[in-house]
Amino acid sequence: MRKGFGLFALAWAEGLLLSFGSGAIAQSSVASYPNKPIRFITPYAPGGSTSVMARLVGQHLTERWGQNVIIDNRPGGNTIIGTEAMMRSAPDGYTIMLTTSTHAILSSLTKTPYDPIRDFSPVATIGVAPQVLVLNAALPANTVQEVIALAKSRPGQLNFGSSGAGGPTHLSGELFNMIAGVKTQHIPYKGAAPVLVDLIGGQVHMFYSVPSNIVAHVKGGRIKAIAVTGNTRLSALPQMPTFAEAGLPGFDVKTWNGVLAPAGVPKPIVDKMSAEIATMLTIPAVRERLDGIGMIPMTSTAEQFAAMIKSDIATYLKVIRTANIRVD
Repeated sequence: MRKGFGLFALAWAEGLLLSFGSGAIAQSSVASYPNKPIRFITPYAPGGSTSVMARLVGQHLTERWGQNVIIDNRPGGNTIIGTEAMMRSAPDGYTIMLTTSTHAILSSLTKTPYDPIRDFSPVATIGVAPQVLVLNAALPANTVQEVIALAKSRPGQLNFGSSGAGGPTHLSGELFNMIAGVKTQHIPYKGAAPVLVDLIGGQVHMFYSVPSNIVAHVKGGRIKAIAVTGNTRLSALPQMPTFAEAGLPGFDVKTWNGVLAPAGVPKPIVDKMSAEIATMLTIPAVRERLDGIGMIPMTSTAEQFAAMIKSDIATYLKVIRTANIRVD
């Protein structure tokens, strides 16, 4: 009995020491983070606003932490390829990813090899772009209420272009249909540029766009902008009301960008990253650069970002089911 008890006590003590040792190692790794380069995946091709934001975050973290942040472009599969690569990385904080609103949409449209909530640790938001409803210059409507009246008088005859089936600009149009009680037809394009060409030419009646794509065209009189989402008017188009001011407060969609990590990254590391991104967003030069690509800086904690993703998934899922949107 004594011998058996002694063996049991020895095994218990060894297990306890191993447990304490592993805990100490984990705490040490968190305290010394980062002590090697960080891989920063972006699931988009180089160029465009996502590349600008990835470089901003990467440069800031490199300067503040003294470790290189390596931008890794992993385009393809409508962001699935890069997102899956990040999800399968070690949850140690040395692989992170720049994500967009597409993350909250995609799993409701198609089968993905990951769960958008369970498999990720939200870190922080970077910026948000409101959406502007722009019209062909000849369309006989100049306000949101006039668009709604026109659509009701011509059911199914007005159309809206999108930069891709199932993307944020497509879902914006379907959400407008739901909230306003109208039916406008969707015309999908491969990007915003061809939509704007046909909007100016009259083949497309309406388009829901981020400000950076349309301000110059509006100021040039080639198209007209009638309302913007969010709580504030655009400084570039101060006469244009918000949708709430225009009598449609329920229409408040946005395109956001933020940073994700794999699920299981220690919370102190997530919080350290989140705080550093929040610091970055207070720098005037960074805010000016974001403004130049039509993004409004948006600071959040990891918890706030997680709540926003969940809320957007619920909103977009309802739109997708109501409009019976399918993407092959």
